[in-house]
Amino acid sequence: MSTDAADDYLLRHLEEAGVDLGGTVVVLGDRTGELLAALPMKDGRPVLITDSYLAMEAARARVGDAATLLSTQDEPPARIDVLLIRVPKILALLEDQLHRLAPRLHEGSVVVGTGKATEIHTSTLNLLTQLVGPTRTSLAVRKARLIFTEPDVARIHADSANPWPLTYPLPADRKLGPIAGHEVTNHAGVFCADRLDIGTRFFLQYLPVTHGGDHIVDLGCGNGVVGTAAALANPTAQLTFLDESYQAVASARATYEANIADPGNARFVVGDAMSPVEDASADLVLNNPPFHTHRATTDLVAWRMFTGARRALRPGGQLWVVGNRHLGYHVKLRKIFGNCETVAGSPKFVILRSVR
Repeated sequence: MSTDAADDYLLRHLEEAGVDLGGTVVVLGDRTGELLAALPMKDGRPVLITDSYLAMEAARARVGDAATLLSTQDEPPARIDVLLIRVPKILALLEDQLHRLAPRLHEGSVVVGTGKATEIHTSTLNLLTQLVGPTRTSLAVRKARLIFTEPDVARIHADSANPWPLTYPLPADRKLGPIAGHEVTNHAGVFCADRLDIGTRFFLQYLPVTHGGDHIVDLGCGNGVVGTAAALANPTAQLTFLDESYQAVASARATYEANIADPGNARFVVGDAMSPVEDASADLVLNNPPFHTHRATTDLVAWRMFTGARRALRPGGQLWVVGNRHLGYHVKLRKIFGNCETVAGSPKFVILRSVR
């Protein structure tokens, strides 16, 4: 059994209800690989679908090649007999994936979701009802709940278009620099998907100007708007867009290719912090680090990003960071780089620069 209460509740239900796991079993959103690893591997190859590179690698470490590991951008199996859902933090990601997965269900498919009671809302149940079929919940056990949905094939195949990805124009505001008035694309699950978040808006006002073929890394790229702005300001720069989210990297690619006449100067990489970038290969790293992992507030991701940036920067290369003022990133940057300068500040945000 899993050490996670929500996953454990789901696994106990599958065992007690005698759910047949001999067909095509799809696990959506397993966070640690424990749920996937607890499923039988002999009678079929369970399929994991995840937006997270780290979750993918955790599952790979647990099950090796005994399961099929897919990203949320990959083509799902043609037929799904059992769909197990770990409810994601962002409802839009579930909406997008249900649009992709529901047509693969049939009348005999079993659909069960799980999550902490605080993660399962009326909107979650309404979405499953709308896109899959009648939905109900279980009683709470150890602060976790299950969701049971009965596929309604007629409802599934009704005309219901997937609204994702979402594309919108940025305002023609000179403060946004060269990207003002350009298009941004967001796949479901990307932070602040329907508008430009205020931290990024502040960052765009102060982006450094580079020249020639500098290598610029948009670290934690999200929808790629920061890296694309840097590319518009320096068309000969080499760009690397890097994020832990498959949805984010797909968004960054779409944003960049929609706005850059010759998109050959960029690569798009899914990975953990700066690990895919070679030592001493970057001239500039632009970073708006996340400080939430699922529902926990933590600076561990930022710490990995900062230490990775120092390793990947050439001597004299710079890391520019935007973050909430209260997070105190300047303390960490001074420990890692030995220096940190405040470029700009507002009541809520601060932009910091450290030099390798």
